[in-house]
Amino acid sequence: MPEARRTDAVLLLVAVVWGSSYLTAKTAAEAAPVLVVLFLRYLLSSLAGLPLVLAVTSRSRPRWTRDEIRIGAVLGVSQAAVLVLEMYGVAHTSAANAGLLISLTLVITPLLDRTGGGRLPPRFFLAAGLCVLAVGLLTSGHGFGVPGVGDLLILAAAVVRAAHVALVGRLTAGRALRPLQLTAVQTSLGSLLFLVPAAPGLSALAGTGTATWLQLAHLALFCSLFAFLAQTWAVQRSSASRASLLLGTEPVWAVAIGLALGGEHLTLSTALGALLMVAGTYWGQAIERAHRTRTKEKTACPTPTPTAV
Repeated sequence: MPEARRTDAVLLLVAVVWGSSYLTAKTAAEAAPVLVVLFLRYLLSSLAGLPLVLAVTSRSRPRWTRDEIRIGAVLGVSQAAVLVLEMYGVAHTSAANAGLLISLTLVITPLLDRTGGGRLPPRFFLAAGLCVLAVGLLTSGHGFGVPGVGDLLILAAAVVRAAHVALVGRLTAGRALRPLQLTAVQTSLGSLLFLVPAAPGLSALAGTGTATWLQLAHLALFCSLFAFLAQTWAVQRSSASRASLLLGTEPVWAVAIGLALGGEHLTLSTALGALLMVAGTYWGQAIERAHRTRTKEKTACPTPTPTAV
C-alpha cells in the first residue's frame, strides 16, 4: 500500500520535527516569555502560510470556503490550548512526569476517535500501553516527583491533544477541505489569540540575537506550519488513532536530538524505552489497520438477509 506508507512517513516526519521542538522551545523561552514565544511562533507561521494560499489557489476557486474557515477556527483554538498547556506544564514539572502524562494521548485518542471503524479491539490498547511504558522508561532517568500543578497541566494537555487529533479526523472526514487553507486559518487565529496576552512582553525581544530568531523561525515554519499542514493532510488519509500512535514516537526523536545536540547521554532505560516505543507503535499500527480493513469489508459486503420461500 504505497499510499499508506507515504502517509505513515509524513506522520513520522512530523514526530521528528516535534521531537526537535523541545530543545528549541526551551532555549527560546530563556530569551523571551512563553506567551511571546507562542505569539511569534503563530505570527511567523501565518506570515509564511497566507502567501502560499494566495499563490496556489486558482482564480476559479475561493481562497477559503466557509467550512475551511469554520473548521480551521475550531482546530485553531484546540491547537492553541494544547501548546499553552504543554509550555506551562513542562515549566512546572519534571521531564519524566511530563513525558509520561502527555503520552496518555495514545490511550485517550482511540476513546474519542470514531472515524477508524468503531471500537478498536483490546489488543490495540495493549500496544498503546506498551508505548506509555516506553515513555516512562525514556524519562525515568530524572525520577518522579509528587504530582503538582505542572503534572495536572500536562494531563490536561494530553486530553486536549487527544481531542484535537480526534477533531481533525472527525471534522475533516468526507469534506473537500484543503489542508493549506485549514492551516492558514489556524495560524492566523493563533496570532490573534496571543497578541494581547503577549504584548507586555514584546519589549524583551529588543535584546535577542540571531540565534533566538532562528529558533523562533524553526518553531514557526517547521514545528507549526509544516507540522500542522502535514498532520491534517495525513489524518485525512488515515485515522486519528493510527496518527496518534505514529506521532507517539515523538519522545524517541526528542531523545535522539538531545543526544546529538543537547549533550545528553544514552542510558540502558532510554535504549529499552526507544525499542519498546517502536515495537508498540508498529504493533498498534498493524492492529488498527487490520481492524479498519475488516470494518470496510463488512460495510461493503453486508450479510444478505434470507428471503421467504
